[in-house]
Amino acid sequence: MAVAIRMPLLSDTMTEGKIIQWNKKVGDKVKGDDVLAEVETDKATMEVVGYEEGTLLYIGVEEGKAAKVNGIIAIVGKEGEDYKGLLDGDQKPEEKKEEAPAPKETEKPEAPKQQAQQPAAPEVKEEKTDDSGRVKASPLAKKLAADKGIDISQINGSGDGGRIVKKDVDSYKPSAVDKPQTTEKPQRPVQPFAQTGQEGYKDIELTQMRKTIARRLSESNFTAPHFFLTMEINMDNAISSRTAINEVSPVKISFNDMVIKAAAMALRQHPAVNSSWMGDFIRQNNHIHVGSAIALPEGLIVPVIRFADQKSLSQIAADAKELYDKARNKKIQPQDFTGNTFTVSNLGMMDIEEFTAIINPPDSAILAVGRIKETVVKKGDGFGTSNVMKVTLSCDHRSVDGAVGAAFLQTFKKFLENPVTMLV
Repeated sequence: MAVAIRMPLLSDTMTEGKIIQWNKKVGDKVKGDDVLAEVETDKATMEVVGYEEGTLLYIGVEEGKAAKVNGIIAIVGKEGEDYKGLLDGDQKPEEKKEEAPAPKETEKPEAPKQQAQQPAAPEVKEEKTDDSGRVKASPLAKKLAADKGIDISQINGSGDGGRIVKKDVDSYKPSAVDKPQTTEKPQRPVQPFAQTGQEGYKDIELTQMRKTIARRLSESNFTAPHFFLTMEINMDNAISSRTAINEVSPVKISFNDMVIKAAAMALRQHPAVNSSWMGDFIRQNNHIHVGSAIALPEGLIVPVIRFADQKSLSQIAADAKELYDKARNKKIQPQDFTGNTFTVSNLGMMDIEEFTAIINPPDSAILAVGRIKETVVKKGDGFGTSNVMKVTLSCDHRSVDGAVGAAFLQTFKKFLENPVTMLV
């Protein structure tokens, strides 16, 4: 019996997914654990497994196109089986329109039709826009190779017609002969941004991640009444403590790890900040899951350090490093970036001294962290220097009052200015 493969819900905020690459074509035999397609969600690029065995009878979404969650993207069944009833029963008129041919010839015209579409869907010609005979590669494989600094022409493709796919890039190990060719990568910026006296622009297609960021933060900014609290923190003790801790820690501790730990411990003392506005009630969370925002080329993602108040600095550092690596390599899973009860956004490493952040739903607050700056201060009868860091707490006034937010920052400040208290 034919079975419809539908676009799965791969994150709690996902409404649609874009097909980046099909790993199978119509007529191919598939197993239950085969990865049928790679899908770009609002958070990451993820693999879709059909969990059905048989023949791939139908592909409903071309590469580069998006499908709504729960929409039919493929059908698997016995070879030659009539699957038109599945499409007729679905509520997508555009899919029904594709099935106009006579019912008795359903499977045979479909197979060549889809096979004819298959070369067109990957847009192979786009891989040779410079007419230089560049190797065939899927868009995802090309992007992964560029991110890893790999010359894609050195990779042997396992796809149709020698096409390079994601798994080829993941499994590729450069040899000594390949290494000099990676030095040619800086040749990319050969075209000027714009010629003198000539107007121009570039339209950038929105990724699923960017669409969701725009929607969620717009909703947050316009529905949650924000207010902002800024405080200066003396980081002299934090700097010296970090140096001492890193001499014995199995994992290098960053200042952001210390911020996450201090925020988590302060949340334990001020549970009202560790809450969510639920419309007709406020949900105060007993667990503390701190999201740590990280910027990717596709947009912002917030990996979550779970039970951060119960973890040591080295455990937080290890978890954060693993999550950041997953996010950068597009291997992060929904459970890694959902469930936050509070968020930290740190732009200190980019020399930003102070900024305000939009609350990341469903949190009631987000902490914006600036850089550590050496400033002149009065010491005794003279002057000296101290290292100061500014933080700004954005609060949802529906669930967090000003005095509550201020008390949280005071506790947070005490932990960071006396890091030994976080080790007790």
